[in-house]
Amino acid sequence: MANLVQVIVDVPTMQTNQPYTYAVPKQLTDLVQPGMRVIVPFGAGKREVQGFVVGVIDESTYDGPLKPLAAVMDLAPVVNPELLQLSQWLANETYAFWISCLYTMLPNLLKGKTKRWVEVIDELSESDQAWLFGEENEVEFDELTHAVDKLERLIQLQRQGKIRFRYAVVDQARAKTVTAIQATQSFEKYEESLAELPKNATAQRQLLAYLQNLGDQVVTLKVAQEQSGLRPDIFRLGEHRGWLRKLQQEQYRDPMKDQAITPSQPLALNAEQQAAYDQIVPDIQQPQATVHLLQGVTGSGKTEVYLQLMAATLATGKSALLLVPEISLTPQIVGRVRSRFGEQVAVLHSGLSNGERYDEWRRIQAGEAKVVVGARSAVFAPLANLGLIIMDEEHESSYKQDESPRYHTRQVALWRGKYHQAPVVLGSATPSLETRARAAAGVYKREVLAHRAAAKTLPQVEIVDMRPEVQRRGETNFSNQLLTALHARLQRGEQSILLLNRRGFSSFIMCRDCGYVLKCPNCDISLTMHLDTHAMKCHYCGHEEGIPQLCPQCQSRRIRYYGTGTEKVAAELADLLPQARVIRMDVDTTRKKGQHQALLDQFGHHEADILLGTQMIAKGLDYPDVTLVGVLNADTGLDLPDFRAGERTFDLLTQVSGRAGRADKLGEVIIQTFNPQNYVIKLAQQQDYERFFAQEMQLRKLAAYPPYYYTVRLMGSHPDEKVAAKAMFTIRQQLQTTLAAETQLLGPTPRSIARLKNRYYYQIMIKYRADARLHQELLTLMHQAQQQFDRQFQLSIDPEPQYFM
Repeated sequence: MANLVQVIVDVPTMQTNQPYTYAVPKQLTDLVQPGMRVIVPFGAGKREVQGFVVGVIDESTYDGPLKPLAAVMDLAPVVNPELLQLSQWLANETYAFWISCLYTMLPNLLKGKTKRWVEVIDELSESDQAWLFGEENEVEFDELTHAVDKLERLIQLQRQGKIRFRYAVVDQARAKTVTAIQATQSFEKYEESLAELPKNATAQRQLLAYLQNLGDQVVTLKVAQEQSGLRPDIFRLGEHRGWLRKLQQEQYRDPMKDQAITPSQPLALNAEQQAAYDQIVPDIQQPQATVHLLQGVTGSGKTEVYLQLMAATLATGKSALLLVPEISLTPQIVGRVRSRFGEQVAVLHSGLSNGERYDEWRRIQAGEAKVVVGARSAVFAPLANLGLIIMDEEHESSYKQDESPRYHTRQVALWRGKYHQAPVVLGSATPSLETRARAAAGVYKREVLAHRAAAKTLPQVEIVDMRPEVQRRGETNFSNQLLTALHARLQRGEQSILLLNRRGFSSFIMCRDCGYVLKCPNCDISLTMHLDTHAMKCHYCGHEEGIPQLCPQCQSRRIRYYGTGTEKVAAELADLLPQARVIRMDVDTTRKKGQHQALLDQFGHHEADILLGTQMIAKGLDYPDVTLVGVLNADTGLDLPDFRAGERTFDLLTQVSGRAGRADKLGEVIIQTFNPQNYVIKLAQQQDYERFFAQEMQLRKLAAYPPYYYTVRLMGSHPDEKVAAKAMFTIRQQLQTTLAAETQLLGPTPRSIARLKNRYYYQIMIKYRADARLHQELLTLMHQAQQQFDRQFQLSIDPEPQYFM
């Protein structure tokens, strides 16, 4: 019985980042439990906010009268005890608001929407009453916000004490319902009705016969129409005559309703796959919180090992979670998982609508789905009795959340594995250096798949030096070798994949007379030209403007386009290989829901010869007729001022190379580069991860970077650059006096793109091996920053950042 509860309120500030105690009304004492959403009064006035019950207590240290809960939004907890405990750990580890962590775990529809009403509390004049409120005593404020004259009058009435604002929380979580029908009479009664009908009432006779056969079943109106072949008006007539009744039936929104399930059977494992399976499966059957690195070259059959481990988990009565790094990987892998486990599978990723995500989440919470496949946030899926967590392509940087809470999926997966005493499998052809180093130290177990499945060979990789190509032919995206190889595939009816790590038509435009580069007015970055929409766009803040015909600075017409992008490459391909059918796949062509799947289906059905795309095509694709992969600009990102630049380039080149020759035909990879002697390019050509690991680890050790050191990035921003810089220098001075002597502080320095969305950014990098005081000092800093600095100053703390730019 709950008399007092502790509630985390939906007011994300450091001052409110703590539980508040509320009294529970007598009628609710047997109902309220931790993990439920509630509506509570907060602050002065009649403001109501949503919150989460995080604890039940017997008494409070607060002397004054406690406010009561205003309402309970759930009949059962939406956050189970495990995830409640995880949310508190997450807030502490990532320096985030507790409320933000709770919402991160839940579908968007479980976040209450706050509405404002204007309420009459004293008598108004007849004209004001009619003009502002009509015959009502209150009106929704949003209906008045665009009427300036009404707003002015409302302000005057508020000052006179005749009206007030009322805030209330509206629950957005709604189950989808569809109209269903049910027969209301016995078989014999329908016989009587049939006898009374005239012989020419054909449709009514068909309806009665259908209802006789329906018995006690409840079917949706749509299904009834399809089965009977009758129009909706005949069912309306049947309802009017009492032959049937209509009711609302809850129905899950199914994101995969258009994708048929073709059952598949487990494949025979080869010796390496079997050895890996035999190492991992005992930790499922005799539950242990172990961590396994499954390191397998591209095409080695890691997915089949995953599927058989998941089957072993389900056989023990437990559930399984498979994480993939991004939405573009989900179509093929979801198809394989569903073919093996059918309706037990739920999917969670950002490509779902809010309603679909809510319903998939409800299926999981209700125990109807035992297998979950999803991207980063699926790590919070409310699976009970979790028996296995698999993190495919564990090296991917997209597993790190960029916004608060800045968690890494791997750390959350390890926490949940430990909580459930379940093994965590980290799979990759190119493991992150941190993971590979832990395996080398014996912290993680390591299983290796060194060869492709079914004795297939790795593709032959050729490096093309683009410097002489450009000297001979001028600016081009295609070497003679790559063009010849593409032409050969077209003649043989085979397919090719081309990787370009940039979208849009051109990197930037510049005036040849004065050197002016068109930049974003909100960010320190040049605008990118998009020919399909005839616009210049900022890829950071979304600013958009027309393509200039004259230089804005000197009025010259000598404006030229520099760099390249997927749109520009597609245009060049159309000139060089006009017979080729090309699918372009990047952020711009996959904005609409389902476009990833649609484009990949087209390619899979051989409706295109060439798939041209950005990083999203580098991983997870498995097409038997793809025998050529071309990397158009291997150098993009290689020399960025980021210590992980080499690792990312190696990963990307290795992964995209693995898309070629995955079936019976031999594969070929052509990597175009201006740096053919770079060790990253050469080792990627050889697909020699172990040598790359050894060399990169030496560099990391010399430079004192992970995995030899831990890192934290502090980022401060403000609309005024001087204020941002001054605040960050103050923070550095404070930390210098309290942290361990061996802890390194770098900066503050401007971020590489110093201004974004009209805010200036300065950062401090902290590198440390062991500093007992650091965590508490950073927590204190978060609490003090809002009082210590300008109100518009924002500070974020990012543990183990993936990017330093």
